[in-house]
Amino acid sequence: MSKQSKRYQQAKAKVDATKKYSLTEVIKLIKETSTVKFDASVEVHVKLGIDSKKGEQVVRGIVALPQGTGKTKRIVAFVTSDKEKEAKEAGAQVVGGLELISQIKKDSKCDFDIAIAVPEIMKELGQIAKILGQRGIMPNPKTGTVTTEVKKTIAELLKGKETFKNDDSGNVHLMVGKVSFLESQLKENIEAFLEAVKRARPEGIKGPYILSVTLSSTMGPGIKVQI
Repeated sequence: MSKQSKRYQQAKAKVDATKKYSLTEVIKLIKETSTVKFDASVEVHVKLGIDSKKGEQVVRGIVALPQGTGKTKRIVAFVTSDKEKEAKEAGAQVVGGLELISQIKKDSKCDFDIAIAVPEIMKELGQIAKILGQRGIMPNPKTGTVTTEVKKTIAELLKGKETFKNDDSGNVHLMVGKVSFLESQLKENIEAFLEAVKRARPEGIKGPYILSVTLSSTMGPGIKVQI
């Protein structure tokens, strides 16, 4: 087991692990307990009462974070040749079609955060579905990343539109900003995300849906939120 640094231990001591704090209190503590020398990311971790092995209970959704994430996104657009110029001008860093798919299939390199695709190219994208899926960036109509509106979709993603999906443990995670954000900005983003998770509740789930919500900053302690 790796030894916790003195800095981390001091930060952790400020948090009562047995207590659930109000969202306002949590955000204050996130700022107080961030001790890294860079502008740390703030993440929300939501534990869900779902059976992640059942396809009908998969939680997947989209949220437009009002204040963005503070992170520069690297977007790849899989498009037909007539859409390449539009995608580049909209802000996609990597743009291509069949040749790009063949290259990724060959070297498995995916140096980007989000992938979008036009419907016409989805069949060909199946060649690298496993590679993209392992990174959680396979375009999907349910998350709005399979689209005919290339320019609009890229603009929305750059402004703060995020997709989310539960992991194998039935949890959903999302970066919602930076420690340098104002408390009000973080609160607005977090509330928007939690509302999106609630809207994404699958039908047929019995019992509690959101079991717990925890916030943390990069290399900082987790802090439980009252829900």
